[in-house]
Parts: sequence; C-alpha cells; structure tokens
Amino acid sequence: MEQAFVNEGTSIDKGENARLSSFVGAIAIADLVKSTLGPKGMDKILQSIGPDKNQSISVTNDGATILKSVHIDNAAAKVLVDIAKVQDDEVGDGTTSVAVLCGELLREAEQLVAQRIHPQTIAAGWRLAREEARKALEAATSDNSQDPEKFRDDLMKIAMTTLSSKLLTHEKKHFAKLAVDAVLRLQGGGDLQHIQIMKKSGGSLRNSYLEDGFLLDKTIGIGQPHRIENAKILVANTSMDTDKIKIYGSRVQVDSMNKVAEIEQAEKEKMRQKCEKIINHGCNVFINRQLIYNFPESIFAERGIMAIEHADFDGIDRLAAVTGGEVVSTFDHPELVTLGKCDVIEEVMIGEDKVIRFGGCKVGAACTIVLRGSSTHFLDEAERSLHDALCILVATVKDPRTVCGGGCTEILMAQAVDRAVEETPGKKALAMTAFAKALRQLPSIVADNGGYDSAELVTQLRAAHAQGKS
Repeated sequence: MEQAFVNEGTSIDKGENARLSSFVGAIAIADLVKSTLGPKGMDKILQSIGPDKNQSISVTNDGATILKSVHIDNAAAKVLVDIAKVQDDEVGDGTTSVAVLCGELLREAEQLVAQRIHPQTIAAGWRLAREEARKALEAATSDNSQDPEKFRDDLMKIAMTTLSSKLLTHEKKHFAKLAVDAVLRLQGGGDLQHIQIMKKSGGSLRNSYLEDGFLLDKTIGIGQPHRIENAKILVANTSMDTDKIKIYGSRVQVDSMNKVAEIEQAEKEKMRQKCEKIINHGCNVFINRQLIYNFPESIFAERGIMAIEHADFDGIDRLAAVTGGEVVSTFDHPELVTLGKCDVIEEVMIGEDKVIRFGGCKVGAACTIVLRGSSTHFLDEAERSLHDALCILVATVKDPRTVCGGGCTEILMAQAVDRAVEETPGKKALAMTAFAKALRQLPSIVADNGGYDSAELVTQLRAAHAQGKS
C-alpha cells in the first residue's frame, strides 16, 4: 500500500528487517573505531576520494575525525556518528569511547530482542541502570580544586591520560605541561580562542614550546618599523587597493595620456584620504584582513606606522579578542572605534620562518603553543591530539571532580548496576544486566588492543572491586 505514496525506486523496511538493519549498521560503525581505543589503539589511514580528485591522506586515531570521514547511508549508523560529533563539540575528547559504548549496548540489545523482550522494557531497564551507574560514579569522585598543587597534579595526570592514546604519547609529559600551563593562564575562563596553536615544520616534537603572547604568521610591510612598544592596534577588514571600476568588461575612453594620468592621480588621492582617516585613529599598528597595496603601504611607512596585510579571518578575530580591540570596516568615526593594545610587537624567528609576536596583550591569558614536527601529517595529528587535551583540561577546570581511569570506573558502575539487579523484579533486570555487561566490555577492548589477556585482567579488576579496592 505504501508504494502508492512514495517515489519510484524507494524501498521500505519494516519490522524485523528494519530492526536488523539498524543493529548491523550501528555495530559496524562501533567496530570500525574499536581498534583505536586506549593507549595501544591503532591509527587509521584515511584517503580522500572526493569529486575534486584531491586524494589527500591523513593518519589519525581520533574517533571524531575518522567518523566524519566515513560516508554512510544507514540511518542508525548516522545517529552514532552524530553522537560522536556532539561529544567532540561539547567535551572535545572521548568520541571513540562514546561510539564503542553505544555499539556494545546495541549488541546486547540485539540479543535481548532475540529473546522476545520488548524494546520499551529494554529502555526502561537501561534508564534504571543509568541512574545507578551515575550515582556510583558521583560517589567515587574526588575534588582537589581547593589545593592548587594537588589540582595542578590532577590536571597533569588527566592531560597525560588523554595524550596516552594519541600521537604525542612518547612526549606526553612535555605536552601535558604545555597544555596545563596554557589552560591555567585562562584563570577559570573557558575561551580556547585565547590559546593559539601554530604548526611549523622542522625540528622534533621536543622542540615545541609555549610562547607568552600571540603569534601571527605574517610579515611586516617594507620600510616600516619592525618593533613597536606600547602598540595601539587598529584591526580592519577593508579594501586597500586603488579603486577600480568593478563592472566586468567596462572601459573608459580618453583622448589623451594626460586624462589617464588624471584618473590615476584621482585614484591615489582617494586612497590617500582613506589612509589619513586610518592614521587619525591614533594607531601605530594597522592590521588588515585584505591586501595592502604598495601606495598605501608607502604612506604608512612615511608616518612610521607598522602595517600587516592579509591576516586571515581566524587570525583577525582571535587578534581582536586578545588585544581587546574590534574589527572595523569604515573609518569615518574614530571616536566610536576601540583600539587593541599590547606592550610590544616584534618580528621573531621560528626555525627558518619569521613571525610577528604580540607580547603583553590586553587579555593576559593569550598564549601560543608552537608545534614543531617533521611533516604536515605529523603536525596535523599532533594539533588534533593537543586540542583534545586542552578541551578536557578546560572542562576539568569548570567541573574539577575527577575519577580513576584504566577501566576502574566502568567496573565500579557495572558492579553497582549488578547490585541493583538483585532488587529489581521483572524483565527490566535482564536489560540492566546487559547494561553492566556492555560497561565491562570497555576495559576488555582496551586490554585486547594492547595485546593483553582481557579476560584475566577484567576478572582481576572485578575481584579487586569486590574486595573494596576501588
């Protein structure tokens, strides 16, 4: 009957077929990223096969990056990918864990459905299990936020745990220190825009460092000062080329070369007036998102103003935020414009490249982590790893409660659920048992990925918790 109301070529799955399709699709996605979980998880090589023939390659074990790269036509699998994306947006890490846990829950649900247990009963049992697991998790937390030394030590351990499963694991102590120092500079604020990550090829990971201030990967104009103290910065997004007739195919006819010269002079005069308006703002540094042509550049050089061109959108917005200024496009009302401020602007060398350093920014939390490495693939993955660590640390500063890792909390929650099962009548108890089993699969998968005997380790964990060593 439905075929009369749907487009030609559309297929409809109902009942058992639809349920089976959902289970198979979602579990397949979970199995795809399962091997990347844990400190010994393996990397995936992703090759783009887009219509633009750009067959770029990236090497990563970041769950969100892998799942974003997979083309899926299964509805349940897409839901699982969306869950991982939300986890990445809200927390920044744990995307693989979320996908794997959902996959294990669905694997257990498939068996329960095969036993003729209704999906509503399974969902009700899982809600009860979730509440018991949450209570056990909250009871096992510790909070050292009142003791700065202990809290910093907690942050270091959390950062090293996050980096243990990433590319940076061999230098995790060094990068954990960089991440903790950068996040503590925010003084409780959660704006990661104040922490910039700059990638520079060359050197080794050990050469990466935390720069106090903001770095802009651009060059200063010719003939202009290369160091300015007590900088007053005007950040703009405006056209600084001589005005041209913008209509495609238009022509201007003149009867002598003098008229051409007059037109060029008029263009220059208009640009000179625009430069005068900019200078009247009282700035000694002008940073523009667009190009600055030779003529306005020479005007700024004559006045001793540092001009920086072609700062990209991301750089402009971040620069305006850390210097306390605002991005402007018109210059008729200087009294309404807020200039950015910093103590010093100078050119510095990183490897073989020159960059511009903004020191003593108005927002004192501003800093830049400079990543060094042998190749672009290496640096891209290092940036993803460090970004995950920064996100987790910011989340920890907002909610400083911590729990033990390494499968400890999963076993703790599973045992709390098991205890609640004994007091729960009906088929909901079967669903709660399945929930506990899915939780125990996480430490088992981490152990398997490391080449260890997962059955032996998980049973030892369970025995230790039963003895009160939680």
